[in-house]
Amino acid sequence: MPYSYNLRRKAIDAINSGQRKVDVCRILNISRNTLHLWLQRAESIGDGQAITNYQQGNRHKITDWPRFREFAQQHCDKTQSPMAALWGESVTQQNISDAFHKIGFTRKKRPMVIKNKMKSNAKPL
Repeated sequence: MPYSYNLRRKAIDAINSGQRKVDVCRILNISRNTLHLWLQRAESIGDGQAITNYQQGNRHKITDWPRFREFAQQHCDKTQSPMAALWGESVTQQNISDAFHKIGFTRKKRPMVIKNKMKSNAKPL
């Protein structure tokens, strides 16, 4: 979470009024590097506003999720490296792993439902 605009404005105004950077940092409890970045931003764009609308997270190489889900179910007996080779589009084993995580698949090679239940050792009363 970025610092508030009011705090940024106070810090920049204090520096512009002649206070030392070290003193401003101690008073407002911010790091020297943070203040320096705010001053650079204020100098370049004229305001110390926080950056907004930037990309957060990964940009996935695999974007066709229904097709990938079908592909994963069809090739469930293979490991991730052979699956990456079969998928094509220059994806790596790590891309396949990330895609599995995104669609909620695990790496387990055994069926999720056990066909034969364990027999209970409990004797009826």
